[in-house]
Amino acid sequence: MPVIRADEARRSETPGGVMTTFASPTQGGAATALWRVDAKPDAAGPLHDFDTEQVWAFTAGKASIELGGENFEVTPGDTVVMPRSTPRRVTAGPEGYSAVVTAAAGATALLADGTVHGVPSWIA
Repeated sequence: MPVIRADEARRSETPGGVMTTFASPTQGGAATALWRVDAKPDAAGPLHDFDTEQVWAFTAGKASIELGGENFEVTPGDTVVMPRSTPRRVTAGPEGYSAVVTAAAGATALLADGTVHGVPSWIA
């Protein structure tokens, strides 16, 4: 389906926030997944990795990015390219953040201990 209506967006809630999927293989048949992250204030994701590149464009709030052993502070308008096989953690500022993210559909997440987390629901 080439048009995915706003009311068809899929929401996935985690302890750290809400992911709203706009397109993915199971949502429009897209080969590239596109979703929005709305992180809760001060929420920190786990240290993890992906088997594909991700691109994050921050639209609101502030976040700290731990990426491949480096730390970056980001604000609205900043974009972060997260290479595959590079450990990362995103931590929200005191007001949270929103970002639009894209990655190859079906990407697999790996936790820091090597556990394969599988394909997150917002990329499937």
